[in-house]
Amino acid sequence: MFAGASWQRCRVHFMRNVLSNVPKASGPMVASIIRTIFAQPDTEHVFAQFHEVVRMLTRSHPKIAEMLESAKDDILAFCGFPQQHWRQIWSTNPLERVNKEIKRRTDVVGTFPSPAALLRLAGHVLIEQHDEWDGADRRYFSEHSMKLLTTTEEEVAIPELNAA
Repeated sequence: MFAGASWQRCRVHFMRNVLSNVPKASGPMVASIIRTIFAQPDTEHVFAQFHEVVRMLTRSHPKIAEMLESAKDDILAFCGFPQQHWRQIWSTNPLERVNKEIKRRTDVVGTFPSPAALLRLAGHVLIEQHDEWDGADRRYFSEHSMKLLTTTEEEVAIPELNAA
């Protein structure tokens, strides 16, 4: 994980974790209630609905309410970005696709002679993926929506290396 980076938990995987803790008969109802959090038009309403859902589930499914509270920052991280980015951010499909490709390629090799060999192969897969995305006509985020992000140029202090 990168220092200072937002961490968005995959909604689908979170929902699977939640539903594994409720009786099958209650699953559709709990899932529908939780999905209302993500159907809100803006950040203010997302947080208001989140608190309402937690309040509702505290009575009937206290464990689920606790799961929601403990995962709040991770499942609502998308709110810190422009609304045009929300759909892409709360889905981790591109990351899962890259991980699947790395796994596919490493499974072919089987056993690596060294950790460095594994890193070289994984790095090569990532470079290939970057080249594919770079050359694609379609962008995951449009240039217009990327301009909505605020960029701050912070001065980074580079520590001096002591000559030994």
